[in-house]
Amino acid sequence: MTRSLGLAGKRVLVTGAASGIGLETARLLAEEQVVLILMDRDQEALANITRELGAVASVGGDVTREQDCEAMVAAATAAVGSLDGLVHCAGISDRVAKAFEIDIDEWQHIVDVTLRGTFLACRAAARVMIPQRGGSIVTMSSIRGLIGSPRRHAYGPAKTAVAMMAKNLACEWSLSGVRINAVAPGFIRTPMTDRLIAEGKLDEKLLTDRTPMGRLGSPAEIARATAFLLSDWSSYITGVTLPVDGGWVAYGGAGPVETH
Repeated sequence: MTRSLGLAGKRVLVTGAASGIGLETARLLAEEQVVLILMDRDQEALANITRELGAVASVGGDVTREQDCEAMVAAATAAVGSLDGLVHCAGISDRVAKAFEIDIDEWQHIVDVTLRGTFLACRAAARVMIPQRGGSIVTMSSIRGLIGSPRRHAYGPAKTAVAMMAKNLACEWSLSGVRINAVAPGFIRTPMTDRLIAEGKLDEKLLTDRTPMGRLGSPAEIARATAFLLSDWSSYITGVTLPVDGGWVAYGGAGPVETH
């Protein structure tokens, strides 16, 4: 028997909602009868998803801009009165390149979207949640933020910082009733991953051989973990980064996972 997470009627803003993990999370929350407000830079795709899911409102914007983050929260609260949750999925990948080859402006852009954008979105949401003494925020780190990786010199360090940000903000906001956690997806079958595989920047067989569960994950699996952390089922969890990675981070072997 499936039991509800108790999210029905909660007012939740989802960023990066037009594709990938953000889209799957929004779909799951719609099934849970959440009152949805969606945000993305791709306004055409966002309009289609808003209609499909019956979201109350949607707003475009750039999460690296403080005024855009404040405006998206203002639009959400104007539409539904307040916010009970934020799921911050907005993000981009970096160019897989050696340290001496990466352009520093490109590096800075990845850091800004990943780290600055997360901080600005979380802070804007917390301005609403803290006075009401309640709210749950879920952000996206990555297994690249939990392990060292060559040729990922912007994305990995920025995702590490997102995990630490969840700890820091949890220490500061939890007494005000606001929880914040992060999910660290492993290799997930998203358009971004498919593009990197097609470009030869990721080896799918190598990835699956190295993963104890022997496969890539699905966006729906990340969405389910996210919904759990968003819900009161995780009411005594804050400041945590949860790997959802098929055992990738746990595995410490020197080669492909051994089978029996």
